[in-house]
Amino acid sequence: MDPRALPFDDEPETGRPPFSVSELTAQLKGVIEDTFGVVTVEGELSNCKAWSSGHVYFTLKDDYAQLRGVVFRMQARQLKFKLEDGLRVVIRGRISVYEVKGEYQIIADAIDPHGLGALQAAFDQLKRALQAEGLFDAARKRPLPVLPRRIGIVTSADGAALRDILRILAVRHASARIVIRPARVQGEDAARDLIRALKAIANVPEMDVVIIGRGGGSAEDLSAFNDEGLARAIAACAVPVISAVGHEVDFTIADFVADVRAATPSNAAELVIERADHFRTRIDRAAERLARGVERAVDGRAQRHDRLDLKLRHWPLKIELRERDRQDLDGRLMAAAAGAIARARDRFESWRRRLERRDVRRVTAELRTRTMQADGRLRAAIALRRHHAERRAATLAAQLDALSPLAVLGRGYALCWNESRTGIIRSSAQVHAGDHVRVTLAEGELGCRVDETYAPNDTAKPRT
Repeated sequence: MDPRALPFDDEPETGRPPFSVSELTAQLKGVIEDTFGVVTVEGELSNCKAWSSGHVYFTLKDDYAQLRGVVFRMQARQLKFKLEDGLRVVIRGRISVYEVKGEYQIIADAIDPHGLGALQAAFDQLKRALQAEGLFDAARKRPLPVLPRRIGIVTSADGAALRDILRILAVRHASARIVIRPARVQGEDAARDLIRALKAIANVPEMDVVIIGRGGGSAEDLSAFNDEGLARAIAACAVPVISAVGHEVDFTIADFVADVRAATPSNAAELVIERADHFRTRIDRAAERLARGVERAVDGRAQRHDRLDLKLRHWPLKIELRERDRQDLDGRLMAAAAGAIARARDRFESWRRRLERRDVRRVTAELRTRTMQADGRLRAAIALRRHHAERRAATLAAQLDALSPLAVLGRGYALCWNESRTGIIRSSAQVHAGDHVRVTLAEGELGCRVDETYAPNDTAKPRT
């Protein structure tokens, strides 16, 4: 043991140099790694963060403590599920010390969900994520075609699933064209092979529907159909997709994303031709109804023919009777026409006589006489009215002249104004000595200055 690690009470009297931080941390790291080695720890994940380098850092905690941890890129790629906060896991790894921060941590070699298998945890995580995106919504799923003419199949070329599908289609829908794109359905690269096969077969011209699936197997065997990339390829497929994976009790992510889920591959073939069978049944029923309708129409036409034949036997007698009626009507029409012409002639004569009495020349002469008489009366009335108006105007002019101020001025009177000529001076009290006034005469006007003013009825003493 390094003597520098002795307790203070046991420190040699000779003294020793102190530890540096890095030296002490390195010794602690060696002690911890040698003491614990590989351990298995259970706890809850928090603060999970995946870096661009591929490493994933996290904290493993329980109710009383926490432990830093890291899973490096190579081990992280092998995980079947995604590390996320709140997930309870069991970690197998090595306890070490991160010297830069002086923290001890666990370096994970393997991580398993507590109480669940890794495949089941990955399945649940992916199912929740895709469901939140709406890839499972019924509104986005498309109906199967009624009469598919070209059916695509993506599955193993050697599996029993392909044989079951082909057997049912050959018996019940032999006219359909089958396009097969083999693909691996289990193994490490099965999901990528299924994606390539689905995209290739969806691009085949006039493809109506695609069946993708395989027979039964374990959860590991069906894991390719729980791949996120395959789920998104099914959702983006240009034609409806039927998922037929495993047995009726098996469910995969592909089943939830596909437009239709079939319990088995055989059931997928039945679903494809089910609507065709219904359509054929409808055609047969329509043909039966059409045949009955044609039969009823033919019977109806035969009955009408018999009735018309019976009526035609009596047509010669009817024609003779109609000819007699025609002649009678012809005579009555001629008599009615002659009477109408006579009445029209009488009306014409009556109107002619009335027009003669209203001859324009006669009426014009009478109007001319009446107009001349009215003109004479009008001229006399105008002259009389003019005489009365002139006489009244002369009277009013005389009265106006008598009332005019100018006439008063003409008799020797005058008007006295203030200097601004805005008011008439009616009292000596309105002016004072030295004020200027204007005096209007019958002819012309005077500008005067007031030397003295006198009170009314008192001219002896001037005002000051």
